[in-house]
Amino acid sequence: MESYSFLLVLALILFSTKICGLMTERINLPQVLGALAAGVILGPSGFGIIQETDFLMTASEIGVIMLMFSAGLGTDIKELKKAGGVSLFAASLGVILPILLCGGLYYFFYEDGMNYMNMIRTIFVGVVFSATSVSITVETLIEMGKIKTKVGTTIIGAAIIDDVIGIIVLSVISGLSEGGSGHPLVVLAKIGGFFIFVAIVGMIVHYAFKMLNKHHGKSKRVVVWSLAFCFLMSYIAEKYFGVADITGAYFAGLTLCNITKTREFVTDKISVASFLFFSPVFFASIGINTNVTGLNKSDLIFVLLVFIIATATKVIGCGGAAKLCKMTTQQALGVGVGMVSRGEVALMVAQKGLSLHMVSQEVFPALILAIVATVFITPILLNIVMKNYVE
Repeated sequence: MESYSFLLVLALILFSTKICGLMTERINLPQVLGALAAGVILGPSGFGIIQETDFLMTASEIGVIMLMFSAGLGTDIKELKKAGGVSLFAASLGVILPILLCGGLYYFFYEDGMNYMNMIRTIFVGVVFSATSVSITVETLIEMGKIKTKVGTTIIGAAIIDDVIGIIVLSVISGLSEGGSGHPLVVLAKIGGFFIFVAIVGMIVHYAFKMLNKHHGKSKRVVVWSLAFCFLMSYIAEKYFGVADITGAYFAGLTLCNITKTREFVTDKISVASFLFFSPVFFASIGINTNVTGLNKSDLIFVLLVFIIATATKVIGCGGAAKLCKMTTQQALGVGVGMVSRGEVALMVAQKGLSLHMVSQEVFPALILAIVATVFITPILLNIVMKNYVE
């Protein structure tokens, strides 16, 4: 007899993620945290009602691909060009320091000896903490009336560059994770081939959609073709180049991001599907996989230390870069603190690491807790630093 239990699972996930999301929103925190909490409550760490299944894994994989496609669509190329040296310098240091120090801490706690795969896993964990999610920073700055300040624009510019650098590094590391059975130079050649492929296909597809934009910019067929292009790029990236599928999705979105009418229409339609179904399933799935009951004293010490280092590396790296670029101390601190929050991208990278076996089931809950902690601390620090800031 055919089982329909997956329908009950979906109903529970959608209902609980929305309820918990509304609760976190009431205390000025992202609904994403509520969705994570719902997954933890429903999963093995809570009531044990829901276990990870093939269906949930597939649905959450589609969810993360659509989220990364949306992130690519939302990338403002003009803002990227205007970001300037301060944002580029801040973003670069804000990526390098977490990779070195957060990765180094992971190695000290969990790896035994230096070999190829240990090194790749160490760098991967660093990459998890390199990505900034500025949604909560932007919301806080808007509430404070400081989003249009020099600090606000620098943070937004740095966050865009930060995401691009992080995606490129993720591509390299996910490719090298397959390198245990092949020569690293071959893997690097495939990754280089992927970016050449993206450039060529991107120009062709961009031109084709630009033509469509003139007459069919707000046609439903454009949304269908855009999503088909996203899934195709994800498949090709993973299948033929050994690059993470979410990287293919991101660059698919990036290809269409400055075709104004098409981008706005596609983003609206894709966000509805993500909001209603795929995103709640994805974030709940992360919560379900976060089995905190297995954390021991050593794991909790690691969570605390990696949280401190993850916070400090953004404040020192991004803030220090801003200070070197002649910003005032308060402005530099504002930039540094504003870049602390990790969120959706870090969660997506951690989940990808789990599926690539770059992150173990034992380490995964510790990473999630540390990521969530950075989201909680950012608005608090930002209010302290920016409260009396005027231009």
